[in-house]
Amino acid sequence: MSYILVLYYSRYGATAEMARQVARGVESGGLAARVRTLPPVSTVCEATAESIPDTGAPYATLDDLRDCTGLALGSPTRFGNMAAPVKYFLDGTSGLWLSGALAGKPAGVFTSTSSLHGGQETTLLSMMLPLLHHGMLITGLPYSETDLLRTRTGGTPYGPSHLAGTESNLPVSDEEKRLCHGLGKRLAETAIKLARNHD
Repeated sequence: MSYILVLYYSRYGATAEMARQVARGVESGGLAARVRTLPPVSTVCEATAESIPDTGAPYATLDDLRDCTGLALGSPTRFGNMAAPVKYFLDGTSGLWLSGALAGKPAGVFTSTSSLHGGQETTLLSMMLPLLHHGMLITGLPYSETDLLRTRTGGTPYGPSHLAGTESNLPVSDEEKRLCHGLGKRLAETAIKLARNHD
């Protein structure tokens, strides 16, 4: 079964909520969404996480990524870059790179920050780099998503973003939700078109 993998790491819940909105957009675009998360990276070498999280989506596997039709990748901002758990997971995908498993598949990215100028766009770009190395096709968000023109919260043409506030407790705004939805729908529709042209 064809699906878009919605893969994210979330610390306070905002990126997880964005992932749910992206998944709704995927499903409105005609494909199934497989939502998966990533465990935190431990500073203690011996520490291991349970194989199933206490709450939320299951942890992602390389099989989830290999078998997807497309990818939506989400991370909170860490000093203008993706969070360590996302980088750690991507660093373990060299086998997929060698086989070309992700080449030609559509991908998009989304992020959440504490401040409006906290590195949203650089974080989105940092997530794109390994996906480009895998040969994925970055979709972005076109300005036909008119919320990009008027949002006072998050939102960029590089992908949806969310302004979480200094306490990381601001809810995802209506504009941010629509932009997440728009990315998911765009990924699904692009994947369907690519599959149709491939046949």
